[in-house]
Amino acid sequence: MTSSLPHKSIGALAPFLLCMLACIQISFGQNNINTTAKAQSIFDEFTEYRHQNKIDKALEKLDEAAEIAEDSEDAKLLLDTYHQYARLFLEEGDRETAIFYWDRASILLKDISYSYGQAFHLYLDAALRFDEGNNFQSLKALEESRMLSNNRNLSNNILLLEAYIYTNIEKYEDAIKNLHALIVNSDDKERPYLATRANIQLAKISLGLGDLDEGIIHSKAALELAQKHGFAKQIRTANEQLSIIYEKTGSYDQSLFYIKALEKIKDSIFNIEKTKLEAKTADRIRFEHQMNEINKLTARNEELSESKNRSEITAILTSAFLTIISLLAVSLFRNNQIKLKTNDLLYTKNKELELARDSAVSAMEAKTNFLSTVTHELRTPLYAVTGLTHLLLEENPAEHQKEHLKSLKFSGEYLLNFINDILQINKIDADKLEPLSVEFKLHKVLTDVVDSLQQNANENKTKLILDYDPNIPQHLLGDPIKISQIFMNLVGNALKFTKNGKVEVIAKMLDKKEDQVKLYFEVKDNGIGISEDQQKNIFDSFEQGSIQINREYGGTGLGLTIVKSLLGIFGSTIHLESELGEGSSFFFELDLKCDADAQEEEVAFELNPEEFEFKGLHVLVVEDNKINQVITKKMLTKKEITCDIANNGNEAIDLAKTNTYDAILMDIHMPGISGEEATRQIRKFDQDIPIIALTAISLDDSLDSFYQAGCNDVVTKPFKPEVFYQKIGENIFRKKMEGSV
Repeated sequence: MTSSLPHKSIGALAPFLLCMLACIQISFGQNNINTTAKAQSIFDEFTEYRHQNKIDKALEKLDEAAEIAEDSEDAKLLLDTYHQYARLFLEEGDRETAIFYWDRASILLKDISYSYGQAFHLYLDAALRFDEGNNFQSLKALEESRMLSNNRNLSNNILLLEAYIYTNIEKYEDAIKNLHALIVNSDDKERPYLATRANIQLAKISLGLGDLDEGIIHSKAALELAQKHGFAKQIRTANEQLSIIYEKTGSYDQSLFYIKALEKIKDSIFNIEKTKLEAKTADRIRFEHQMNEINKLTARNEELSESKNRSEITAILTSAFLTIISLLAVSLFRNNQIKLKTNDLLYTKNKELELARDSAVSAMEAKTNFLSTVTHELRTPLYAVTGLTHLLLEENPAEHQKEHLKSLKFSGEYLLNFINDILQINKIDADKLEPLSVEFKLHKVLTDVVDSLQQNANENKTKLILDYDPNIPQHLLGDPIKISQIFMNLVGNALKFTKNGKVEVIAKMLDKKEDQVKLYFEVKDNGIGISEDQQKNIFDSFEQGSIQINREYGGTGLGLTIVKSLLGIFGSTIHLESELGEGSSFFFELDLKCDADAQEEEVAFELNPEEFEFKGLHVLVVEDNKINQVITKKMLTKKEITCDIANNGNEAIDLAKTNTYDAILMDIHMPGISGEEATRQIRKFDQDIPIIALTAISLDDSLDSFYQAGCNDVVTKPFKPEVFYQKIGENIFRKKMEGSV
């Protein structure tokens, strides 16, 4: 019986104890709720004072919140308070004090789990980095902050800071997108304040982009909101913006109105006294907090000094250790700051280099297009010069006129060669040339070059010799036109500087493996030679060694540049050996493919220009230039060839449908449809008629495209009469002979 009494007593007390415990919990919970509500009320008042730029009152409210947090030992509330201190001081331009509070918050964050606090801490870190000019590190911190919390107010402030950063790095579309979102935000704490700042930033961007009307709209919207809610700093900024914008628009009366409003704000006694009071309050609170930290450290030091478990040597070593750690921390911090600034600088420099590269490319394209247009346009009047000169020489002029006409013809041909050289260099520089891979006979290519320059050799009383290795396969695959151009320039250059001497063209086979052959080429002369100093620059454009050489021998100085560039297309390099007074030797190697299984085929017939019977031929001349029409018609009449004239591509198609012609001479560049398109249309109903393209070929023109359109041959304007007649005869009579065979 006696043992059961205590159990009964405890059973009777249990409900009472439970009730007491529940009351304590409820009381503690209520205290927490009351503390949170009071703190929230203080933060709301702080936010209002901050918006109105009443810094002294805002700081006093934060001081109240800090006392509550310390009294209730609420680490999260204290962290939020430190964050607001840091933001406020940073907004007022006191970066040092802002960092002081940010560091204190960093210490608190180590011991608590608080996602919103961590997110806001990163937001402040981004603001500090933005303040020091590290835009891209700031963006990275904002992105991390956004991932930690979806708090609406924090998200809106992130949008605003992002807009400032995007403006700095000239991503105006992204900045404007963020700011428009803030104008219509639904923030429950800072809706009008965020909209005001967004309007001010939009006005700033509009002013920078030259959209003054848009700037006025946003500045006035910002001013209206700021005046309605008492946002003092934003009222001042909006007035400044409006005075500047109206001055730029020439509305000086409006500008003066806002300048006066601005001066009234700046000169008010209240504003001056307010600034002094805010500074005094800020200094007092900063001093109190810093003294509080010092007192804590002093108390801690006294506690350590009184400890009997610490020896003097341990204290000294600890102090030294802490000093070293502090120095290392400072060093690491500075290194990190330098690294961040260096990264931003590198990004900026990379952007500058990209802009410089784009500018250089644009300049190169402009130069290329300019040269292409100029060289193309010069050919049209040159056609008239050379054509009319030829016709006048054919009409038995007086002896005293012949000399002038021959000089005119020489000058025209010289200018034409110069234009052709410039166009060739321009095509190579613009990567418009690619080597062909067609079957050709190297021996014929070199023979044609030698034959065409034989007259030049005779005039200089110089022997021109071709030394050709018979072991070279007769059927090679490559680009005969470009190889011909290389030798025309090399041999022409050798003949120009060799009088009463000898020029040799050498072609030898070095190696042959299956369908690959390595060939050695050399053009050597015993002319004036090139000095060692001049050899360094001889392949540069417009370089002929000296002014004296240029005046004595003439020429453009582009021939060797073209040779070097053309060989570069083949993957080969030109080499030079020369000695003054002894002569020069230019040599290079080429790798070509050969057709080992090809059978030698003799041409069934050759067309001799003297055998062409032009009389009675009837052709169609398609040409839009009236002078060119007259010249071409007269040149045809000289050979007793009759012609019809088409002024454009459409006329050419109509005439070709309704008449029978022996050939069509087609100009490529014409208003309306081009010569290429006209050729395509004619080929739809006539596959056999020879069509010869006559064109002042430009940079963008491609011989391949002419042939693909259906042209049988191409003659470039201004053309030599003998070439003109040769092409007409070959294409007309070859067609007839092939038909008869």
